[in-house]
Amino acid sequence: MVKVFFVILVAAVTGCTTVVIDEYRRSDGELADGDSVVILGRRHSSDYETEPDLIDCVGRTLHNPDGGVTVISEQHFVDAMYPWFEPRTAPLHLKSLDRLMENSEVRKRLEAFGVKYIVWIDGSTETTASAGSIGCSIGTGGAGCFGFGTWDKESDYEASVWDFRDQELSGKLNADAKGTSYMPAIVIPIPLIARVQNNACKGMAAQLQQFLVPSQATKS
Repeated sequence: MVKVFFVILVAAVTGCTTVVIDEYRRSDGELADGDSVVILGRRHSSDYETEPDLIDCVGRTLHNPDGGVTVISEQHFVDAMYPWFEPRTAPLHLKSLDRLMENSEVRKRLEAFGVKYIVWIDGSTETTASAGSIGCSIGTGGAGCFGFGTWDKESDYEASVWDFRDQELSGKLNADAKGTSYMPAIVIPIPLIARVQNNACKGMAAQLQQFLVPSQATKS
């Protein structure tokens, strides 16, 4: 298992965010010319949904044809594969994907896309705690706000990398990002936002790049 730590700290501009990536790899990436990757979000649970903007962020950050990774956008893929990858019908396990491949139309469309890997991302970003308060008032001297507030956010995502052609799980990545945002107010509130979800996206995309296109040194 590989652990990768990202620490983002920009004083007086943003809050502080820490990102930890855990990786479990069963096989190295084997992307060739013409191969593509699909990044999809799990949305089968009624309790939460993997945010579409997180999936879009990972896909856009990872997409780098010159670097060997071509990513098909989630919406384009889901629309083209309708109705087989809608939230209620999408395969949840590799066995379900195997059964789905018995449908010649599904297999034909996936092969037309050149899909080599399907990456399922499951998780969410939530506010875990908040403290402090800010009060605003209007008087004869003008208006102003005073106080200090903080709130903590945590992102917890798991990415499962399915090898479509070999019908196997290539590996998994877990991203755990935590950050605290601040809101000091002396006349005017000044938000110092910890971009927790965005930094989780960047960490996952960077690790997926290494996962799917390992260096020559890694291959040897």
